[in-house]
Amino acid sequence: MPQISEIEYLMDKYAAKNYHPLPINITSAQGVWVWTDNEQKEESKYLDCLAAYSALNQGYNHPRLINAAMRQLSTGVTVTSRAFLSAPMAHLSKLLAEICKKEKVLLMNTGVEAIESAIKLTRKWGYQKKKVAANQANIIVCANNFHGRTLTAISFSSESQYRDGFAPYTPGFKLIPYGDVQALEQAIDDNTVAFLVEPIQGEAGIIIPPEGYLKKSKEICERHNVVFVADCIQCGLGRTGKLFACDWENVIPDVYVLGKALGGGFPLSAVVCDSKIMDVFQPGDHGSTFGGNPFCAAVAIEALKVILEEQLPENSDKMGQYFLNELKKIKSPHVKEYRGRGLWIGIELYPEAGGARRFCEALAKEHILCKETHQNIIRIAPPLIITKEEIDWALPRFKKVLQME
Repeated sequence: MPQISEIEYLMDKYAAKNYHPLPINITSAQGVWVWTDNEQKEESKYLDCLAAYSALNQGYNHPRLINAAMRQLSTGVTVTSRAFLSAPMAHLSKLLAEICKKEKVLLMNTGVEAIESAIKLTRKWGYQKKKVAANQANIIVCANNFHGRTLTAISFSSESQYRDGFAPYTPGFKLIPYGDVQALEQAIDDNTVAFLVEPIQGEAGIIIPPEGYLKKSKEICERHNVVFVADCIQCGLGRTGKLFACDWENVIPDVYVLGKALGGGFPLSAVVCDSKIMDVFQPGDHGSTFGGNPFCAAVAIEALKVILEEQLPENSDKMGQYFLNELKKIKSPHVKEYRGRGLWIGIELYPEAGGARRFCEALAKEHILCKETHQNIIRIAPPLIITKEEIDWALPRFKKVLQME
C-alpha cells in the first residue's frame, strides 16, 4: 500500500471532501512555477497551468503586488467597518469605473457574492425602474452555466451534481441554450429584468459562442429593456486575450461581474455598472463585512495596473495563439478537439479515453498542473505572464501524455 503524506492524511481526516485535489502540496511559488518544497529544488518544480482558476493572472509572488500588500499591512489597517471611509476602496472604485467605462462600483469578496449582488441589483432595478409586477421578476440564464455554488446560483444550474440534495431552489430564472439568440428573444417577457451570461463558458470546458452572439444578445436586451449582465469572473482581466471577453465583439455590457484576478491573489470581487442601475441600492439594502476591505483593495489597485501596464491581455493573446496552435499539432487518438481563446484552452477528449482525470494525473507526473472539468475536458489556464520558452518546455510533456495508451 503506497504511503501518503502527512498533509494528505490530515486533509482526508479533517477537511470537507468538496474537492478532489491532486496530491500536490504547493509550498512556494514564483511566476508560473510552484514547488513542493521551500528550497525550490528542481525535482519539486511544477508549471501551474490552472492559476487558481484564473485568480493569478499576474502570476505568483509578483513584486508589485507584494510591495502593495506590505505597504498596506504597514499601516495596520487591513479591514475597517463600512461605517467609515476607506481611501483604498475609493481609489479602486474610481479605477474600476474608468476601466469599465461605467459610473458605480460595488465591491464584494468572492465571485459568487458578486453574482448574488448582481441578481439582487437587477431584480430591484426591475421593480423600481421597469415597474415589473411585484415578486414576478425573472432572469434568463444559459445551460451549462457556472456562476458559483451558492443556493441561488445552483438553482439555475443545469449541472445535476450541483443541485442534487440542495432543494428547494430559488425561483425566478429561465434556462435557455447557450449561444442561441432566438431562444433569448423568445424567453423574454414583460417580467424579464436581466440576461446573465458568461461571454465564454469556462467551467463547461472553454465553450466559445458563435461569432456575433454577444452583440446580438446585447441588441435584443436593449430592445426589450433587459439588463445585460456579463459574468467576467474567469474570462475577464486579460484571460482571453482582451481585457474583457466581451471586447472581442466590442460589446460593453450593462453590468460587469468581476472577481478572481481582480484581487491579485486575494479575495475581492466587484459589480460595475452605471448609476441608473446601481442607485436602486440604498444604505442597508446590501452589504459585506469584508467587501472592498482596505488591504484587498490596495492590492487590487496594483493588480489592475500590472494587467494594464505589463500588457497581460496582449501577452495572453499572443502566447495563447501559439500554445493552441502547437497543441493542435499533437496527434492523439484520445483528443476530440483543441479549442481556446487567449491563455484559456480546453482539450476535449473522447468519452472512451477514460476521463480527463487520468490525463491530469499523468501531467502532474510530468510536472504540469492542470485540472479536469466536465469529465472529459482538460483545462489549461496558466498565469498570463507565461513565456514562449515556458510553453516550449511544456509542449513535449503534453505530447507524451496525450499520446499515452
